[in-house]
Amino acid sequence: MADLLELADVSAGYGRIEALSGVSLRVPEGGIVALLGANGAGKTTTLNVISGIVAPTRGEVRFRGRSLRGLGSDAIVAAGISQVPEGREIFRDMSVHENLVIGAHGRRDKAGIARDIEVMTGYFPILAKRFRQMAGTMSGGEQQMLLIARALMARPHLLLLDEPSLGLSPLLVQQIFDIIVRLHREEKLTLLIVEQNAAVALAVSDHATILENGEVVAQGPSAALAADDSLRAAYLGA
Repeated sequence: MADLLELADVSAGYGRIEALSGVSLRVPEGGIVALLGANGAGKTTTLNVISGIVAPTRGEVRFRGRSLRGLGSDAIVAAGISQVPEGREIFRDMSVHENLVIGAHGRRDKAGIARDIEVMTGYFPILAKRFRQMAGTMSGGEQQMLLIARALMARPHLLLLDEPSLGLSPLLVQQIFDIIVRLHREEKLTLLIVEQNAAVALAVSDHATILENGEVVAQGPSAALAADDSLRAAYLGA
């Protein structure tokens, strides 16, 4: 399987603080890769480097074999990468429908946008029920579903998910990951998932990378990492 995304020896930081040091990872086209580690390990910074929010100080990010160096976030979205940020950054004073339309802001195909809104409400039926409701009045789980649907309105080839289970009940976590797996299967979507719930992330992913203090400490097939007692005890809180 060809690599859709490759990070090669990437370092990045904030001012004098280095958050990533020599991180290399690959995301095969059509795969699901989990990015795991404790708080402060560098997981969100990795996603932000891919999305163009943080510029790497060293190394290369390649998407479909082409460097993303120097591209802004809008150009990276146009290239086929969308990020679902941590913290449910919805437009709270806009309706669900308006949030979905904003997700397609770079597109000009009105008929296609309308069709994709129907597709999204098919995957997330609660959004159809809340269609005209102000997004800020919805529950946390509903807001998370809206964030994912909004990111998908850009028709990405690669979806970056940052802590999709954060603050949600186990039942909602299962529902959201069931939808994520369905999207991967039915829409041929490639995913890179940052997740604190290592057990869930390893269960749905094909491969995983574990970060500690901005460095890669382990990577490989998810099943093999899940079966490694020493890794689970040291890095995955299990």
